[in-house]
Amino acid sequence: MSFLELRSLTKNFDGLRAVDGFSLLLEKGSLNALVGPNGCGKSTLFNLITGALRPDSGSILFDGHDITGLAPHQIARLGIGRKFQVPAIFDELTVQENLIIAAGRSPKRTDVNSIRSLIRLEDAQDRMAGELAHGQKQWLEIGMLLAQTPTLILLDEPTAGMTATETRATAELIRTINQSEKLTVLVIEHDMAFIEYLACPLHVMSKGRILKSGSYSDIRQDPDVRALYFGMQEIPANA
Repeated sequence: MSFLELRSLTKNFDGLRAVDGFSLLLEKGSLNALVGPNGCGKSTLFNLITGALRPDSGSILFDGHDITGLAPHQIARLGIGRKFQVPAIFDELTVQENLIIAAGRSPKRTDVNSIRSLIRLEDAQDRMAGELAHGQKQWLEIGMLLAQTPTLILLDEPTAGMTATETRATAELIRTINQSEKLTVLVIEHDMAFIEYLACPLHVMSKGRILKSGSYSDIRQDPDVRALYFGMQEIPANA
């Protein structure tokens, strides 16, 4: 039985079909990436999963529950957490205080010190969040998400604005979260170098639906993806 099952989801905006019969199965404990250019429907898809939008048709099944059309707070309580592109942290509070506040939203006991170590901020507990480097702010928000004890996390362009070093470190962090914390993870990204670091199943989205699925190497060499999706002979490293 799939942990997350998206069945023929559609969403229209003023006659424009942003999500067009989208279907995807995620197994529990899996790590998957979804790539595609701006406007292909990736963020709309995340909004459907988290309840920010209601699908026009189709259904969403999560961990044995039909969550189609539920309110965002109901979906969050079932164990789905989302990180947006821009870090939503409290700049005027310390790293530790940010994690403690996030942990307060969870019905379970959370070890924020362990999370702080996991996100590579073990020595930054008393630093003001606003003073952190951009990559560290992104990691802090991932930590705040973990503090809420989700079972599925949706990461929307977690490496946006990062240096190459931060990008690689973030890929390592996400793989660690997936493997050691046994969390199911779905990542949206543009940066194919980051996707290569993740080394996970990859789904290419075009015009609101899946164009191709496969490994990074398979997708990179696929002629349909190159010609029909990227419009070029080879996928660039930063596509």
